[in-house]
Amino acid sequence: MQFIHLASLKDLQTRKLICAKTDSYRILLALAEDKVYAVDDMCTHEDASLSKGSLHGDCVKCPLHGSRFRLASGEALDDPAEEALNTYPVKVEGDDILVGIPE
Repeated sequence: MQFIHLASLKDLQTRKLICAKTDSYRILLALAEDKVYAVDDMCTHEDASLSKGSLHGDCVKCPLHGSRFRLASGEALDDPAEEALNTYPVKVEGDDILVGIPE
């Protein structure tokens, strides 16, 4: 696993939800309850970007059909989504947000 820089903490503090793209991944960075989380950006029910959704405590709500996902575990909490999101380890070093991406 390699940790790569995907965003600055300052940007995330302003926007709370950011979609960061790598060559192979679309990752949602979320700042919830003073913690940074990284999960898949695309809802597991339909192709909707969760970065366009909203935060509800430690969950993100899909903008399309309203499914909520727990940011810490990726668990789908509401129908119609049933499948969990992948989660990724996060390191914050100064203003840099680094996310662990499988090699």
